[in-house]
Amino acid sequence: MTQRIDYGKAAPEALAAMLGLDGYVRHCGLPRKLVELVRMRASQINGCAYCLDMHSKDARAIGETEQRLYVLSGWREAPFYDERERAALEWTEAITRIADYGVPDELYARVRRQFSEKEIVDLTLAVIVINGWNRLEIPFRSRVGEYQPKRT
Repeated sequence: MTQRIDYGKAAPEALAAMLGLDGYVRHCGLPRKLVELVRMRASQINGCAYCLDMHSKDARAIGETEQRLYVLSGWREAPFYDERERAALEWTEAITRIADYGVPDELYARVRRQFSEKEIVDLTLAVIVINGWNRLEIPFRSRVGEYQPKRT
């Protein structure tokens, strides 16, 4: 596929705003592996190849296992995720599909048992920002496969 628009060049201020929120999420205190799982799951739902490529590479670079990445779309049936991760993944799905299902009180209660109020806000912002990136990458057909993780 051919890239339609380089949105960073077309609207650098908008890119800076997105990077600002993304930077907040990166440094908010949530575990990096958890954030990458959230990014992967939302990107799976949205079908964003660019973000799936990027975040699978980032996740592996910080020690995430291939098995957990491969099985992520079936996380409910897999034994590889702890209760905190399960709550975050379910929250991710609800926020990503908010127009379809809303966010039930029962889900909020499960998430609240695993996360503080600040962490829930941060987790929600992580979902919001990856959904935003998905909505930039997909329509403008960003080039898939070229991303390489930064060494940390």
